[in-house]
Amino acid sequence: MIFIIKVTTNKEEKAIEMISERINKKSLGIFALARPHGLKGYIIMESADRESAEEAAFNLPYVKGIIGKTVEYKEIEGMLEPKVEEMKIEIGDIVEMIGATFKGEQAKVTRIDKQKGEVVVSLLGASVPIPVTVKMDNVKVVRREENEE
Repeated sequence: MIFIIKVTTNKEEKAIEMISERINKKSLGIFALARPHGLKGYIIMESADRESAEEAAFNLPYVKGIIGKTVEYKEIEGMLEPKVEEMKIEIGDIVEMIGATFKGEQAKVTRIDKQKGEVVVSLLGASVPIPVTVKMDNVKVVRREENEE
């Protein structure tokens, strides 16, 4: 059975740690704990039964409770399994920063590191071009410079 547990935002790792300690001490029937990437305030627990899940999470700091019904794996599969996306960013593309410090700024892609999932960009609004390395999911392509010959 798969349960969704509501926890204090940004305390997911600490909650998982405390639940894991309790599971080990009491030898509960819990098979897995997961914190889905990008989903704040929730952790996912796979358990043999509802009683084990409730005992593992009951009355712990940062744990607010178990959400009512169980969920099927198909419903959460997208959150747990990484998606392999074809990179659609090329050198020379104009991108907009959608995350972190430079949100809303436009930049030109100067280098791509596919293994790390990072791009090096040069901010267009800066008076002196400074290379900035950001994760690919923090930029979106605004326009692509076509090589017309």
